[in-house]
Amino acid sequence: MDFATLLQMLDATLRLATPLLLACLAGLFSERAGIFDIGLEGKMLAAAFMSAAIAAVTGNVWLGLLAGIGASLMLSAVHGLASITFRGNQLISGVAINFLAAGLTVVVAQSWFRQGGRTPQLSGDGRFNPITLPFADALRDVPILGPIYYELISGHTILVYVALLTVPLTWWVLYRTRFGLRLRAVGENPAAVDTAGVSVVALRFAAVGICGVLCGIAGAYLATALQAGFVKDMSAGRGYIALAALIFAKWRPWYALYACLLFGFLQALSLRPDIITGVIGFRVNGQFLDVLPYILTVIILAGFVGKAIPPRAGGAPYVKER
Repeated sequence: MDFATLLQMLDATLRLATPLLLACLAGLFSERAGIFDIGLEGKMLAAAFMSAAIAAVTGNVWLGLLAGIGASLMLSAVHGLASITFRGNQLISGVAINFLAAGLTVVVAQSWFRQGGRTPQLSGDGRFNPITLPFADALRDVPILGPIYYELISGHTILVYVALLTVPLTWWVLYRTRFGLRLRAVGENPAAVDTAGVSVVALRFAAVGICGVLCGIAGAYLATALQAGFVKDMSAGRGYIALAALIFAKWRPWYALYACLLFGFLQALSLRPDIITGVIGFRVNGQFLDVLPYILTVIILAGFVGKAIPPRAGGAPYVKER
């Protein structure tokens, strides 16, 4: 593999890892507060549809982004009501959200646009375009560092940089703020937090809300940056892969970044089977490469990468003692 091909692979890895990273951090906030969220997939899908639909109608991608976040927040509110207010089963609530989003997005898209469950193709101001960072063109011909800056660091959409900046922000919020300390405490021992006079319900709803915002950005990225419109089931299991990455990362922000980059690299590799062929000397079936991320997901969820201990109060509704 030559240097130029390596840069192309890493560039594709960043692009493909972005929705995984945003969804993974979304799940991290939710699960750190004790709310398991299987519905990341459905929220991303709903956000992808709404962002693409509004961007197509208005021609403004920022309105599309806000609409996508709004759709995700609505589903987060449903999940919060079911699992926090009514103390329902969190896993069933998440699965129901996934089914609801998978069916409703196609039905509404067909009714709205009459294009077989798709939205119109986005272009111009209707989608996020790559950003050329300062001095990228001037440094392009500088050996080694120039191509790295021009090809790998520059040239991404703004949501890629937002996702990367969200990692240190998440770390700071969780480990350097009072809110983060209380959020983590709610996921470990909600009774102690309640005894201290802090509302467990409010903290958990705040975590679910943050989860909705991040899932909304992830879904909008899929439809308005990575692709140029919505198609049926375009999230393609990324919500489940994000959950696997979260377990792989043991609910830590920086580890989540590394795990999502690994999954992104596997997805990028499936798009370039010629690279594998050149490395191992024989041709590998392209369909096998396509399922590599899902195989790794199963391996991680089966516990073969080491024991991952979730927050102790995760998945259990909190019932205040009288």
